[in-house]
Amino acid sequence: MTTPQPLTLRSDVTVELVKSSASDADVLFAARVSTLGEQSLDELGKDPERSKGLINYLMRDRHGSPFEHNSLTFFISAPIFVFREFMRHRVGWSYNEESGRYRELEPVFYVPDTSRKLVQEGRPGKYVFVEGTPAQHETVRDTLTESYEQAYAAYQKLLAEGVAREVARAALPVGLYSSMYATCNARSLMHFLGLRTQHELAKVPSFPQREIEMVGEQMEAKWAELMPLTHAAFNANGRVAP
Repeated sequence: MTTPQPLTLRSDVTVELVKSSASDADVLFAARVSTLGEQSLDELGKDPERSKGLINYLMRDRHGSPFEHNSLTFFISAPIFVFREFMRHRVGWSYNEESGRYRELEPVFYVPDTSRKLVQEGRPGKYVFVEGTPAQHETVRDTLTESYEQAYAAYQKLLAEGVAREVARAALPVGLYSSMYATCNARSLMHFLGLRTQHELAKVPSFPQREIEMVGEQMEAKWAELMPLTHAAFNANGRVAP
């Protein structure tokens, strides 16, 4: 008999910027090489604020390639179902996720807190989410917790019987937390944000699942600090990736 491990229940996601090479100047030297050639290297030492009009022009007219000459690497902790949505974004992204084949997975699971809207109203393609009642939130928490306890106990039983980790992990649900490194450039990040966040300035409406939107909001805040002029132009032009 195995002793059941206590579960850790979370309702948050975490995003850490672990490495970056990204600035507004990166956009400018990439754009100006078309007309200045090697003289575009001078942009590296200049204040990009003087050329914010060029950044806005590139964003407005969707000249996208100058926004690719930068890199941001994030370390993200979130439920597995978030990562499965995340990895639909393939162009301009690289991923490495922790593996249930090579390590025993920890009993950390997602349960939404009371700020999470629970009830879907309307038909597919035209629906909204509304607040859940206290009773519904209690039911969600109790039901998910019970399910997680049973699933993790089954996982532990299989491991104790000598079953390989890559087989035993099949007992675990998508509410399990995982972690990964995700690397992108500003252009691919803007495309992600345009689809995975709701914003009053967006020209094109988006309807993301709240949990992946929580990741997007944290990534955007960190990117905005590195490339404030690019971020401002993104907002000013309807949050559409160039």
